[in-house]
Amino acid sequence: MNDDPLMTRARGLWEQLAAVPVSFPPDGGAVFAASPDSRLCPPGWAGVVRLGDAALVTAPDEAQARTLRRALGDARAEALVRPDELRARVPVPVTDVLGPATLAYLAGHGFRPAEGGGSVARTQPGAAVLRALTEAAGPEDADESALDEIDSPAFVLREGGAVVAAAGYRTWPASTAHLCVLTDPRRRGRGLARQVASAATAHALDAGLLPQWRARPEPSRRVAAALGFRELGGQLSIRLGTEQDAAPAPTEGRNTRPPPSRPRTAGAWSSRRAGWCG
Repeated sequence: MNDDPLMTRARGLWEQLAAVPVSFPPDGGAVFAASPDSRLCPPGWAGVVRLGDAALVTAPDEAQARTLRRALGDARAEALVRPDELRARVPVPVTDVLGPATLAYLAGHGFRPAEGGGSVARTQPGAAVLRALTEAAGPEDADESALDEIDSPAFVLREGGAVVAAAGYRTWPASTAHLCVLTDPRRRGRGLARQVASAATAHALDAGLLPQWRARPEPSRRVAAALGFRELGGQLSIRLGTEQDAAPAPTEGRNTRPPPSRPRTAGAWSSRRAGWCG
């Protein structure tokens, strides 16, 4: 039985996003559910969210849920967010992967604000200065950060009149604030991301929200840890093929199974966006 309030609150978010009546198993392991409207993953995909020693797994239909349950029902929760282990156990091809990404959360009493945040200013989401920052960062980094999706104020640092780092959050269900951070690539490694993220996190806590930090790169995880975020688990989305996809092609020496794709970061709404590129 879990008695960690932070874990309980984080699990409540993802139980709601599963879009069917489902709960993390109190004694660990995984629960599998068919949920075509699940927001753990993109439409038509299977989604895995592990928090602590328990996991939720949703599939777009009952047939895929049954396949995953039979293949993974005895697996430890930690294994369910490892693409190689899933590919080894699932009897149909895993044709695409998003993630894995870590999920970290912050309780107010654990917050460690960044020093030197006095120069952080505030602007409106969607402001022209933010668009200039995303253009400077390039489309891949800008998309990864999801800064254009925030609905909070944007907290920014300027140098020479230009915004060089920004952070904010998108309000998710269950009173959750999903942090989004972006730093100009030419200004990285100077602690700017921590300063703007600290301001955005403080704003979320003052609003009574649960700050969530989802990340794949190690620098992002270090910034989150410095602010007091606790890594509670991870997220992975997979797209399944069919048994016919796994069958050998008529031509000798060939196979129709596609090669593994480059891992991307999974999202609750967006399939690629982690909320970080700093």
